[in-house]
Amino acid sequence: MKTLSQAVNFLPAQARRLYDWMLSWAEKPGAAPFLFIIAFAEASFFPIPPDVLLMALAISMPKRSLRWATICLSGSVLGGVFGYALGYYFMELIGDKIMAFYHLTDKYLEVQQLYQQYGGWAVAAGGFTPLPYKLFTLTAGAFRVDPLTFMVASILSRGARFFLIAGLIYYFGPPIRYFLEKYFNILSIIFMILLIGGFLVFKWLL
Repeated sequence: MKTLSQAVNFLPAQARRLYDWMLSWAEKPGAAPFLFIIAFAEASFFPIPPDVLLMALAISMPKRSLRWATICLSGSVLGGVFGYALGYYFMELIGDKIMAFYHLTDKYLEVQQLYQQYGGWAVAAGGFTPLPYKLFTLTAGAFRVDPLTFMVASILSRGARFFLIAGLIYYFGPPIRYFLEKYFNILSIIFMILLIGGFLVFKWLL
């Protein structure tokens, strides 16, 4: 399984430059608002997840890790609301073009099935795992997922993802970076198994 660093080596030249440009902001005074903007944009159209900058900022200033995670969560959730609105009102005009650009069109029906099975809680799959969050925000709007459930699922899943990264760096420092890069996908799968299991138990109890 590729780590984040290994995966970046295979990015096209333009994407690699974009990645390096993002990392360069970790040393600039405007890093906090830039992190918010990136987290907001990634939820609907930006290609690179905010984890890249979040990790760089947390490693450079470990004691402020939880602050960076809060900023990242705020931007991502608000960006998710924007993505939801795009899907709700402009899916054919804008949303479909974004999906096509990232070659996600073939995933549309798969996500629809997830919503039919788990409702708005399927958003958590894109909120925490390496799956593109924009795929779930746009389709949530297009499929008219309950807005409140969408918001709660977004906050819980994105919060779990960003605060896991920030919390580990806060307590263990820069060395934990390599653990996160290597095992994040496995952690994501474990989280999703627990999430779906908890949902089924909750549904059974009701």
